[in-house]
Amino acid sequence: MQTVVIVIHLMIVTLMIGAVLLQKSEGGGLGMGGGAGFMSSRGTANLLTRTTAILAVGFFLTSLFLSWYAGYDRKPSSIIGAPASQTQPAGGGPIAPPTSGGILDSLKKADEQQQAPAPSGPQVPRSQ
Repeated sequence: MQTVVIVIHLMIVTLMIGAVLLQKSEGGGLGMGGGAGFMSSRGTANLLTRTTAILAVGFFLTSLFLSWYAGYDRKPSSIIGAPASQTQPAGGGPIAPPTSGGILDSLKKADEQQQAPAPSGPQVPRSQ
């Protein structure tokens, strides 16, 4: 469904760009003066103005629909990914939920649990 609406949206965008580019410039900024076309200038202006307005409404509606559809089935999620009682660190048992403080305290406790004991003497540096 979303793909169909995106294709329709892109077709509306293409047609709207074409309709805007076909309109006569009032200030003559593009250097394209009058000239006789297949329609009179007044009829062309009315037709292109209405066409642009209709395409703009279509663009607006498809944009609103796509934004609504993108968030339709979205459920709230945690930035952490899972509750603290369900996660297991690489080193062993589960992390206990913090009794006070916040996420930073629980991360600090988890880091302290995973740290290796300090070496008893000088160590030779290992290359990586």
